[in-house]
Amino acid sequence: MQFYRHLTQLKEISPQARAVTVGAYDGIHLGHQEILRQVKERAQEISGRALVLSFEPMPKEFFASDQPVTRLTKFRERYELLRDFGVEEFFCPRFSSINDLSPNDFIQDVLLNGLNTSHIVVGDDFRFAAQRTGTLDDLVKAGSTNGFGVTAVPAVYYEDERASSTAIREALRVGDMKKARGMLGRDYFISGRVVRGLGIGKKLGFPTANVNLNRRCAPVDGIFAAQVGGLAEKALDGVVSVGTRPTVGGIEPLLEVFIFDFNKNIYGEHITVKFVERLREERNYSDIGAMTKQMHKDVADARVVLSDLKK
Repeated sequence: MQFYRHLTQLKEISPQARAVTVGAYDGIHLGHQEILRQVKERAQEISGRALVLSFEPMPKEFFASDQPVTRLTKFRERYELLRDFGVEEFFCPRFSSINDLSPNDFIQDVLLNGLNTSHIVVGDDFRFAAQRTGTLDDLVKAGSTNGFGVTAVPAVYYEDERASSTAIREALRVGDMKKARGMLGRDYFISGRVVRGLGIGKKLGFPTANVNLNRRCAPVDGIFAAQVGGLAEKALDGVVSVGTRPTVGGIEPLLEVFIFDFNKNIYGEHITVKFVERLREERNYSDIGAMTKQMHKDVADARVVLSDLKK
């Protein structure tokens, strides 16, 4: 997948027809996946390329820079999900470079002159340009005038609820992993590089792989049965904690995963942690002994959950 950060990079490339979609694409859930599928189909029909136009930072982060925004996917995760879905080009400018454009300027300067758009595929609730003043009707009218097609994709539902990033964030917040999994079409995951921690877990008999969350506000917290990818041919079972670790005086949120029956030095390795089932909330214990006792129970509970998956 080719990646572009600036519109000038695209203008330097020989003109080619493109099927384009525009959006935040946080999570790449079932609704996003249906849009992407149709973008790829339109690209084949026009003998062009499938391009996703997204933003970094995401619009909610730009407009609420002083408030943490819960983010399902950091940039690398979003990039890899789009790549694995078969998207050919990913254009991700800084949101500040285009957020003041009027609907007409966005269509002319970005879609037509910048991307050479032959077809655009969006959700049926799509809004765009400055202050979200651009509508689906504006796109259809501009398409009729300028010769590009427009496809509006209806919402995708999971158990009678529209699949959306907002709904997934709420499901993860309350620990409803079944709903999150249903709307994503996969387990929710967080990936990152293993970093050195304080070594507290190792002293207690639970050596953990620590991963920086690299997001101001994570969508999950608590203790989970998990599976870890990136270290072996098959995912490894474990139990993961996401939180501040109040019992040992922690402040910053951290992901720590204890991988069962595993004893290798993996500092610097990039791993993917899939959240299978929430076991409990994070707690502040009166002493290390009480915390360690609970950790033994968490491991036993996670083993049961993960064993049931294989039956």
